[in-house]
Amino acid sequence: MPSFDIVSKTEMAEVDNALNNIRREIETRYDFKGSNCTLERAEQAITIHADDDLKLKQMHELLATHFTRRKIDAGVLDYQTPEKSAGQSVRQVVVVREGIDKDLAKKLVKEIKGSKIKVQVSIQGDELRVTGKKRDDLQETIAFCKGLKQDLPLQYVNFRD
Repeated sequence: MPSFDIVSKTEMAEVDNALNNIRREIETRYDFKGSNCTLERAEQAITIHADDDLKLKQMHELLATHFTRRKIDAGVLDYQTPEKSAGQSVRQVVVVREGIDKDLAKKLVKEIKGSKIKVQVSIQGDELRVTGKKRDDLQETIAFCKGLKQDLPLQYVNFRD
């Protein structure tokens, strides 16, 4: 029976490459001269240290542009609330999301079943398995899912006949 998986994966090596490019750009940019702006990554979390709110916004723009340059969707970034640290400096944790959480998985299953396409959808951990009798139904499901407005980028992998 034909099937495919709906997943949300992020290539962490590309995230590291993007962060290294950002560090290099911070060292050379004139508006960051003499500032204490840094990026640190631990597992799935990136910690941004910035001198003030303006520098923090510039760091957000750098993250978005360098992630898209490395072909990583900027939608995987989940910005937490910024915290004040010593003086006027600001610290913020940005989580790199991977996998489909339960709420989004249930919503996707409900949307696909509501579309009346003849496929079965099952939640398997942090991914969805879609099976159907015809290959055309699966391709229609992929097109339908791409048309949905999701804040998390989805990939369609493991297509089998």
